[in-house]
Amino acid sequence: MNDLIARLVRSDIRALKAYHVPDSTGMIKLDAMENPHGWPEPVIGEWLAGLAGIALNRYPDPQGQQVQQTLRESMEIPPDMALLLGNGSDELIELLLLSIAKPGRKVLSVDPGFVMYRMIAGIAGLDYVGVPLRPDDFSIDLPALLEAIEREQPALIFLAYPNNPTGNRFDSDDVVRIIEAAPGLVVIDEAYSPFTDCSFLGLLGDWPNLLVLRTLSKMGLAALRLGYLVGPPAWIAEIDKVRLPYNINSLTQYSAAFALRHKPMLDEQARAIRAERQHLLKDLARLDALHPYPSEANFILFRVADGRADAIFHGLKERGILIKNLNGSHPLLQDCLRVTVGLPEENQAFLAALSALTS
Repeated sequence: MNDLIARLVRSDIRALKAYHVPDSTGMIKLDAMENPHGWPEPVIGEWLAGLAGIALNRYPDPQGQQVQQTLRESMEIPPDMALLLGNGSDELIELLLLSIAKPGRKVLSVDPGFVMYRMIAGIAGLDYVGVPLRPDDFSIDLPALLEAIEREQPALIFLAYPNNPTGNRFDSDDVVRIIEAAPGLVVIDEAYSPFTDCSFLGLLGDWPNLLVLRTLSKMGLAALRLGYLVGPPAWIAEIDKVRLPYNINSLTQYSAAFALRHKPMLDEQARAIRAERQHLLKDLARLDALHPYPSEANFILFRVADGRADAIFHGLKERGILIKNLNGSHPLLQDCLRVTVGLPEENQAFLAALSALTS
């Protein structure tokens, strides 16, 4: 069997490791940038009543027209822009890369950045180019990035805005310079848009090569796996050709449209997360053994002194608290950990355990 696998499976695929999701059973889960807030019982009851009317024996709407319309209204999507739905933003990243994949073509982003850009580019047979961020504050090294664009001539550039895993939002003027210098597509990934006041969504159409990618996961709908891509109709029509039919199931379509009709509730949860983020940043800054970085996302990256990141990660896990260990994932993230902003009581439990481990 091993000989057959070696003969049939690409060597670069065999060299990959599958994306690992740790078991969080029974733990305070602060590792995956999820919204910690649930829904009130009356809203849950209304949602369940609507689910009962879905015909499970029928295929879903292939275009998701109801949820598309609700997205347009609730997210104020420009009326002249087209919309494409994906099974999470990960599928849309895959569709984007498959639609432009050609031997020798390059995909460019910043490092450290969202791991799926590099991973899916490799799976699609594209060469990935990562341009290091500035080590002091994780801002874009604009001269280096512009030089890389000129040298590599990437077919597609991804920029997460705010960035994952660092949490900072790049300077908007730098992003504009990148869009104008790019020879191909530029995709602004706004997965964390509920937690920042800045967006390129309203600027779509100002440049012919700009698309905006978003997800509903961070605003409290992670279980639905619904992402959406917005851009000029001509681009969306080409990318839609790569999409498999019925990629968004009926339960997700109904649930997303229902949730977006309750967007004020979700917006209030995002405001609560923003406020709690500021409290958590201040409390982390009081601990001498670590350095937290500013964030416009729903998580905070912090660096631990004395090379103790691994020990602290495992110490928190032993105390029933799961965060993300980024130490070893990239040279600029040495001794770094990342914590999702949870409920106030979850954050206090995390801080108490962290304080005990660093004192």
